[in-house]
Amino acid sequence: MHESQIVALVAGGTRGAGRGIAVELGAIGARVYVTGRTSGTQRSEYGRPETIEETAAMVDAAGGIGIPVRVDHLVPTEVAALVDRIRAETGRLDVLVNDIWGGEYLTEWNTPVWKHDLDKGLRQLRLAVDTHLITAHHALPLLIERPGGLLVEMTDGTAEYNAGNYRLSPFYDLAKTAVGRLGWAHAKDLAPYGATAVTLTPGWMRSEIMLDMFGVTEENWRDALEREPHFAISETPRFVGRAVAALAADADRARWNGRSLSSGGLAAEYGFTDLDGSRPDCWRYIVEVQDAGRPADVTGYR
Repeated sequence: MHESQIVALVAGGTRGAGRGIAVELGAIGARVYVTGRTSGTQRSEYGRPETIEETAAMVDAAGGIGIPVRVDHLVPTEVAALVDRIRAETGRLDVLVNDIWGGEYLTEWNTPVWKHDLDKGLRQLRLAVDTHLITAHHALPLLIERPGGLLVEMTDGTAEYNAGNYRLSPFYDLAKTAVGRLGWAHAKDLAPYGATAVTLTPGWMRSEIMLDMFGVTEENWRDALEREPHFAISETPRFVGRAVAALAADADRARWNGRSLSSGGLAAEYGFTDLDGSRPDCWRYIVEVQDAGRPADVTGYR
């Protein structure tokens, strides 16, 4: 391993944003540890086909080194063993991306707390919040051993948007706002060690699950616009991946410490684009067009 090679841990890198981030870190030559519960023939409660081995192979193909490690981030001993392995193999950790989620099928939308399935709601919070805290507890001591470390807490929605908008489920709302607050809180603890913590959100992301929900693929995703015209603002998981890669490569990233960031906002700052060459600014679009009740029109927003 070259001394200049970035060592990253993408916790929750099986699919979606985690996969996009792992691949784009690979594209800047990083050594990326990819974790998740779906490995080989083992499946998480999602029961989906994507595996951490597939993500690691995509990291390799992008130019990095992908290392799949099956980890349940609710089990502290498994996370501790993961960090021990990273320390033994590399001696350091430069980037930690906390993208663990797993609650996609647990949310009952537009359902108040007294009607929402309690076990599903509490499980969602454990998957969304406890996993991030457990991972930070074990991984951040290695991250701060060298100045310049980067922690990215992945969520859905900017702090500004989530503060003013109910996310249609008390459990989902709490999960996403809590992770946003975690990024801010970790920034306070990490700053004295020369490390940076941010919260980052993609826009309307064309994850594997989202594409399946609309019955389309990445190749024909625009067919979904007949059902949902505002889907025109959507982005690939690689877009937020490029946001993380840009942060990781920025020697002056400490200026973002404690900030709530978005893929579209960072694209405007760093100049990267999505795979199609566009630069979708989803959260501005949602406020100014979708939530304002205006007809779908991405002109000026991508």
